[in-house]
Amino acid sequence: MARETLGTALKRAREGHGLSLRDVERRTQIKSGHLSQIETGVISKPDMAILFDLAVLYELDFAHLLRLAGLASAGGSTDRARQRTTVAVRALEGLSPREHAEAMAYIAEIRGRRDRG
Repeated sequence: MARETLGTALKRAREGHGLSLRDVERRTQIKSGHLSQIETGVISKPDMAILFDLAVLYELDFAHLLRLAGLASAGGSTDRARQRTTVAVRALEGLSPREHAEAMAYIAEIRGRRDRG
């Protein structure tokens, strides 16, 4: 069996949800031509924020999509750091004040473990 690629995983998920490329464009504001290039592998490492939006829409594991795109490593350039920040901010959108507080407390806990560790 062929190894799963980011493009094949995204196309399978899109089709599984009964969505056309234009449907996805309307829901995410990601141009259908760009989506097509990701699905066909022309673009193999799309922006993390795009992957996050698609993971939410298609109900996929974001970390798995990052691995398929080769973007899962913790290190990287300042551009990658900026992309991770953008994704984090998007993940907080739409949370209730209580959920937002819980997310921030969790982040503080992780930082505390890192600082102690």
